[in-house]
Amino acid sequence: MTLLDLPNLGPASAKMLRAAGLNDVAQLRVLGAVRAFAQVRRSQPQASLNLLWALEGALTGLPWQQVAREHRTSLLMALEELEHRSANESSS
Repeated sequence: MTLLDLPNLGPASAKMLRAAGLNDVAQLRVLGAVRAFAQVRRSQPQASLNLLWALEGALTGLPWQQVAREHRTSLLMALEELEHRSANESSS
């Protein structure tokens, strides 16, 4: 199975993931949507939150629109927490 076999991910999403060092589905599953999105954002700051919704949908089988509508808050909180921890680790 390739990244393009997952729902919600097209060629542009797969290209961004590969550019961030995420080359296969197994890596994506290990990281999870939030950590994978954060990794993409480090190499491509212009990546939009739509990619986060798409990644979560790819891993859960939900359409990205449903993820954006129903899971937006929890995903944004998890992303904020991850970024906060990363900032604290790099400042110490």
